[in-house]
Amino acid sequence: MATKDNFERAKKEYEKWGVNVEEVLNKLKSIPISLHCWQGDDVTGFEVNQQALSGGIEVTGNYPGKATTPEELRRDLEKALSLIPGKHRVNLHAIYGETNGDAVERDELKPEHFKNWVNWAKERGLGLDFNPTLFSHPKAADGLTLAHPDKSIRDFWIRHCIASRKIGEYFGKELGTPALTNIWLPDGYKDMPSDRLTPRKRLKESLDEIFAVEVDDRYNVDAVESKLFGIGSEAYVVGSHEFYMGYALKNNKICLLDTGHYHPTEMVSDKISSMLLFSDKVALHVSRPVRWDSDHVVILDDELKEIGLEIVRNEALDKVRIGLDFFDASINRVAAWTIGTRNMIKALLYAMLTPTDYLKQLQEEGDFTKRLALMEEFKTYPFGAVWDHYCEEMGVPVREAWLEDVKKYEQEILLNRP
Repeated sequence: MATKDNFERAKKEYEKWGVNVEEVLNKLKSIPISLHCWQGDDVTGFEVNQQALSGGIEVTGNYPGKATTPEELRRDLEKALSLIPGKHRVNLHAIYGETNGDAVERDELKPEHFKNWVNWAKERGLGLDFNPTLFSHPKAADGLTLAHPDKSIRDFWIRHCIASRKIGEYFGKELGTPALTNIWLPDGYKDMPSDRLTPRKRLKESLDEIFAVEVDDRYNVDAVESKLFGIGSEAYVVGSHEFYMGYALKNNKICLLDTGHYHPTEMVSDKISSMLLFSDKVALHVSRPVRWDSDHVVILDDELKEIGLEIVRNEALDKVRIGLDFFDASINRVAAWTIGTRNMIKALLYAMLTPTDYLKQLQEEGDFTKRLALMEEFKTYPFGAVWDHYCEEMGVPVREAWLEDVKKYEQEILLNRP
């Protein structure tokens, strides 16, 4: 009863500013977030010949209960999804295929190696997204893949990316919702390069060859993702933001912005409106960098709120594909998914409860005093009461009650894993 009473009072507060709270909640239900599978197993995957994690990526911590089989990972994802309001998606990397014990090279992966994921997603009404895995492999050991000077290595990774796009197409056909297949690669140099252009020429040519293969865009949507630096590529990354922004715009691909892949003083929220002026779609991997691309669990900080506001105030809820990308092995992994995804949804709800049209009007009229005053006051409006009601309405735990579910799952399932 208290939750309902608090919600009714909050509703009146927002309705004073013309915000229809019921409409907001109905719209929120339709916004999918793509949960990244790799939080559940520390980016290990299920290849027969597993390789140590590489590509400038590092996972720290050894919390018990890590998923070590596809069945365990899917079960953990199901648990997290049961604690998160709404209907969402799952984002897979190529190393999460199931090959029945056969050693299948990445350039030979086929849709059939992901049929268990598709059947699982069908049963639960989920969409799937995909990523080729251009790291943790002997042919990426020197930090170069699609930009490698050795053509045979480039060709291997080109074949892998083509195979990945066909797997994404398979997801879209089977599940009735197009997969986002996103290409990220670690290529770069630890120290100052003597030639920045040639590796970028090779990367452009490799991408051209990958995208020359026809894949039905009704089922698969192509994206490319930049990075500022990684461990082992501190001085130079071939696929910079400028490279991929130019490539995506020229070739009608989606430019994916990872919130951890920029300089610490850059705000990805500030980039969204500019990108939307020149591209019909933008994609996000929402992470939390702490001094570097450290992939901490997403929290409801100012930047996350601003990302939500930029998406909502620019009427871009159907133009921005939102995925998550973090991997923390120092805490319960199911809890990490739950915290991060609930926070992303909270940021969208916070933005949708803001009277953006009125605030825009104040800016156009030059009333900056009232604009600033109201933007600050809305930070303490009863957003939490609306969130609690939404969770209750969607049949998931309210506030911190979900922690009890996770602790029980940990005791009964996670701590009993070998």
